[in-house]
Amino acid sequence: MVAVRPPRVWERKVRQADLKAVSEVRRELRELLGRWAPPDGRAPADPEVAVLLTSELITNALLHTEGGAVVTARVTDRLRVEVHDFATRIPEPRAPSVTGASGRGLTLVQALADDWGVRSEGVGKCVWFELGGGPA
Repeated sequence: MVAVRPPRVWERKVRQADLKAVSEVRRELRELLGRWAPPDGRAPADPEVAVLLTSELITNALLHTEGGAVVTARVTDRLRVEVHDFATRIPEPRAPSVTGASGRGLTLVQALADDWGVRSEGVGKCVWFELGGGPA
């Protein structure tokens, strides 16, 4: 019989316009990933890629929506990060301008995540990505 490990789940609420919280979320996610050792010894995700993508999604939520956001990370043999916000507009990757300071977040998620997406919810939406082991 194979022992099944319960997922490690971490959640953090971020207040509207609290851009200082982005660095705190990055630190907390690094700590979470540093404490988790799957039974097979493989890390569920590259911590720096996970931190970069999470930072991009949180920043997007704080800059482009109202009401703050809720970040959830689940670690099993994969890492799944979800950022819930309270806006209904569905974001799409766009080509950033060469001189622009924004527009790269979802393009990075699309390029570096094993899988990602956006789903509408009763109030707002959830933008998520997964790392570790290819698409689910």
